[in-house]
Amino acid sequence: MTVREVAAEAYRESLPVLALSGVGGLFAGVVLGGMDAELARVAGLLVLVPALLATRGNVYGSLGARLGSALHQGLVEPRFSPADERVNAAVAAALANGVLVSGLAAVLTVALLGALGRPAAPLWTLLAIALLAGLVSGLLLAVAVVAVVFVGYRRGLNPDTLAGPVVTTTGDVVGVATLLAATRVVLALGGG
Repeated sequence: MTVREVAAEAYRESLPVLALSGVGGLFAGVVLGGMDAELARVAGLLVLVPALLATRGNVYGSLGARLGSALHQGLVEPRFSPADERVNAAVAAALANGVLVSGLAAVLTVALLGALGRPAAPLWTLLAIALLAGLVSGLLLAVAVVAVVFVGYRRGLNPDTLAGPVVTTTGDVVGVATLLAATRVVLALGGG
């Protein structure tokens, strides 16, 4: 293949995904913009948002990369099987890391705001929101990543080209939506 052919193939694979990423990012921004009431009621929630969204991209982007590498090396088949220990272990590790880092982000948010003399919701409120959002978004993202990587691979697409933009966009949309839902649940249960 020539350089021109390689570049054309890369653009053919990535441009549609990148266009969807832009639309998804705008949708996530609209959802975040509609969270005025929740952001006003939970001091420090806005500080937590970027940390939680970055975590989704980093953790589940790594999952996509691991799965893509395993496919390229022939270590896994491009279909989900409950008996596939490699895929199960990768998904379990991503979920555990995502939830753990979500909790850590909540603790650090409260500590940072306290050190700066800024108001923050009680630790348990931010922690409950972060853990619930981290768990639900993690489950949804794990399904999305596995599906996109495996389906893309079966259709002859490079999973490395797909995983990054899809994980980032899906992470933003799912992350903001689950953060909103988790905040409403915690507030309804008396968390602020």
